[in-house]
Amino acid sequence: MNGYILFIICYAIFLLIIGAWAGRKVKSAEGFFVAGRKLNSGLLFTTLIAANLGAGSTVGVAALAYTHGVSAWWWIGSAGIGSIILAFWVGPKIWRIAREQNFLTLSDYLDWRYSAAFRGFLSVMMSIGTLALFSGQLLGVAWILEVVAGVPKTFGIIAGALVTTLYFAAGGLMSAAFVNIFEVLIILAGFIVALPFIWNYTGGWSEIVNKAFANGANNNYFEFDGMGLTAITGYLVMLVPSFFISPGLIGKVFGAKDERAIKVGTFLNGLVQLIFAAVPVFIGVAAFAFMPDLPRADLALPSAMKNMMPFAVAALALAAIFAAEVSTADTVLYMLAGSLTNDLYKRFINKSISDKNLLLASRVTSLLCGALGVLLALKLESIISALTIFYSLMSVSLAAPLIFGLFTERASNYGALLAAGLGIALTLFCTFYNATPSVNLGVGVLDTATHLVDFGFAKFNASTCGILFSFIIMALSLIILPRKK
Repeated sequence: MNGYILFIICYAIFLLIIGAWAGRKVKSAEGFFVAGRKLNSGLLFTTLIAANLGAGSTVGVAALAYTHGVSAWWWIGSAGIGSIILAFWVGPKIWRIAREQNFLTLSDYLDWRYSAAFRGFLSVMMSIGTLALFSGQLLGVAWILEVVAGVPKTFGIIAGALVTTLYFAAGGLMSAAFVNIFEVLIILAGFIVALPFIWNYTGGWSEIVNKAFANGANNNYFEFDGMGLTAITGYLVMLVPSFFISPGLIGKVFGAKDERAIKVGTFLNGLVQLIFAAVPVFIGVAAFAFMPDLPRADLALPSAMKNMMPFAVAALALAAIFAAEVSTADTVLYMLAGSLTNDLYKRFINKSISDKNLLLASRVTSLLCGALGVLLALKLESIISALTIFYSLMSVSLAAPLIFGLFTERASNYGALLAAGLGIALTLFCTFYNATPSVNLGVGVLDTATHLVDFGFAKFNASTCGILFSFIIMALSLIILPRKK
């Protein structure tokens, strides 16, 4: 057994112990889903930032930077902007309603604000997209372990799923919040320590630039808009809403003890994302400059770890990335468990289920979803393609109904259903029938962020078309189909 594997095994066991310790106090569904509404600003910050620094923000962004250069910053940058909107506008408002009505999930709010039909529609959509997101996190774990430690992809996927599902099933959000403290410390320490070693290995920024150009980088590679305005706009439209409407993130906000905790903890989470965004971009660009012939862009981050750092630092960086993938995966399991048990099973199948049995069902569902995530991860081509499936479905179906529902009384159930349904229909149409993949990010099929539709005056990607159309439909519904008092 090599040193990398031994280090990760010890770290995984430590996370399981912390999760089991925190989970022993969870005796109710409220404790499982919203941590008894006891999260202070510190705990809320750590559980949010741990959720947001996952496979997409590490392995995925380094891969984008490897291919497209510094403009890959916009992936995490968009997430940071969305988090700040959640901190000051969306989060406090919806938290007040959730506390008054004792809501456990975002779908509880959607049921109350619109209808059971809309709740069911969104819960089904979220279940599909969230399973893809969970699989993407497992894929990130597998890439890292395969390249750095020589662990087969299948074993890496299973290992990531086991660690995540076991500690999350023990105590839900409460377990995740305490485990996330240690995960965030390892994530930040691992990347901070790794940067000077990569800098020293490459000889500094000027040497990276020279070698990148020598390896065929174009003039836009080091431009902040090098990916192109259309692609960047697509990320902004798709990702900014995703980070203030995400059921997983809003569920964590529901667990806050007061509004100050929301504003402080969530804002710090957004600020750290804006700063952290430069780190995987730098590593991805450095990997291209010194390793331009990698078979896959997804290998940029693990390859840099393996070749540009001594063992001790690489082991810490490996633990950091493992923590990043696992910490996001537990948020995804939170969304899956909530959608399948509280939002679908309790609401539509067994309305009289006891609190004790709902807690048991949530734990069992978490374990089953872990197994399904493994099966899907074995079929996915890349991390970004998995994340794009989720973010596209969520932003298109949920952004307009949630924002209009929170800030205007005229938003109606019919308007919400039309906006979500027609937005998704247009997104799928643009992706499969009326789109040309003119922005190639090398991330596989169903990448709605890179399929472009030419309207003559501008080109929009499929996700942008769907989201903008859903907002237009929702706005028109305020006039044509207003909510009846």
